[in-house]
Amino acid sequence: MARDSQAALVALNRFGFGPRGGASGDLVNAASDPRGFVKAELARPLGALLEAPGLQSTPQLAQAVFVYQDEVKQAREAAKAAAPTEAPVPPPANQKSENQLRRNLSLNTVASEISGQQMAEAKAADNKSADGAMKPGAMQPNAAAAPAAKQPLNVIQKTFRTEALARLQRAMLVDCGFTERLVVFWSNHFCISASKGELARMWAGAFEREAIRPHVLGRFADMLKAVEQHPAMLFFLDNQQSLGPDSRAGQNRKRGLNENLAREIMELHTLGVGGGYTQGDVTSLARIITGWTFAGRKGQLGAPGSFAFNANAHQPGPQLLLGRTYEANGLAQGEAALADIARHPSTANFIATKFVRHFVADDPPPALVARLRDVFVRTDGDLKALATVLVDSDEAWKAPLTKMRSPYDFLVASGRLLARVPEDPGFYLGSLNLLGQPLWTPAGPNGFPDTAAAWAAPEGMKLRLDIASQMGARLGPNIDPLDLLEFAAADAASVETRRTIERAESRQQALALLLMSPEIQRR
Repeated sequence: MARDSQAALVALNRFGFGPRGGASGDLVNAASDPRGFVKAELARPLGALLEAPGLQSTPQLAQAVFVYQDEVKQAREAAKAAAPTEAPVPPPANQKSENQLRRNLSLNTVASEISGQQMAEAKAADNKSADGAMKPGAMQPNAAAAPAAKQPLNVIQKTFRTEALARLQRAMLVDCGFTERLVVFWSNHFCISASKGELARMWAGAFEREAIRPHVLGRFADMLKAVEQHPAMLFFLDNQQSLGPDSRAGQNRKRGLNENLAREIMELHTLGVGGGYTQGDVTSLARIITGWTFAGRKGQLGAPGSFAFNANAHQPGPQLLLGRTYEANGLAQGEAALADIARHPSTANFIATKFVRHFVADDPPPALVARLRDVFVRTDGDLKALATVLVDSDEAWKAPLTKMRSPYDFLVASGRLLARVPEDPGFYLGSLNLLGQPLWTPAGPNGFPDTAAAWAAPEGMKLRLDIASQMGARLGPNIDPLDLLEFAAADAASVETRRTIERAESRQQALALLLMSPEIQRR
């Protein structure tokens, strides 16, 4: 059964989130038909959709933000009027700035469902500098730290945590996790950042649910349109501020183009660097998508928080883009341009390369990239076909498991193996902050890195060990790590891993070592 166990390990780790502990039988099921086990999720066309209590639409969430902001403004004005000559009154909890909201998330609301108390890594996350590095003298997660006093959550924090919990619970419960891995891949490819502001944090989960999940087994062109017209992306890349210089709004406000969205569409979302476009093409696309915005709090262009086309802000006239002229027909001009870019040969090559790099190897096998590129072109960007060909390829099964799990993958894989379905997202949010991959909050529009070198740095591995040690300290006494290794890898586990666990001084230490083993860390 050794060969089947090794294939099962590839099926669960390379394509999924790892086996679940308990009585799931994931490794046995995967060993019986590894490729079929992975592809079974592709046969569920609605399997990527996510519905859970408390999840609301983007317009509903926008309305909640606007109400919250109005309440904050009124409270601030009332406090100012009540004490006009006194020292400034510290704002109440619901008047924190966005940075303070994020600080509260990492400090005051990181309650672990493992330890049942405030985790020390939340304190460490607060000790990070703006670039994500630990500040000198900052407390490490295994150092003693007094729990911070909890403060009430506002609607933005509550919404973010509700969305995070729904995503985590889905990842913990699915059989293999291939579809969820596809969601994570595309969400990072078309990323926004919750650090942009209150609307971005409020919309982060809804953006993934509405623009990514419905299309991960559909057509790339449909996902591209849904993403670029979603209010979260328009807000993240400032397209609501972009005015056609010759439009009525541009003339009245003496403002012009904002090229952020147009540039990232071409550089990061479709053609890729070196994909054959010029700065002139970026400017042309920026003109074409002027007027793409979302309705504000007054609802003048539609329901607040919904996508809207503002004809008064749209640059009039035809535009030349990538050698083709797009006639002046309003919203349809931009939609036609996106549809053509989605089918461009450079887009096919860029997507195929990134897809193989994520799932197979940091240096993608050229033959496999070429095969996926051809499938992308031949099927008009059918993403289910792309995923199917990937799973059917011999390269994906023969390549060694050298990819390093991202922090998110590692935490989900650990939770699955330990059979821990979270009832609170605090432990995971705090740990992700600490490990440098805060949920839905990459440092830039290029998303989180996708290579082993990015996540295998000594400091990052030390922090993973600290987290694994905390899991071991809490759960180790009640778990036999050798039994758990059977769930994780069976006879595909290396001799070195078995010996390391057997030689551990305690069950707690053995469990931590198991979670840090190649069988868990590599995919």
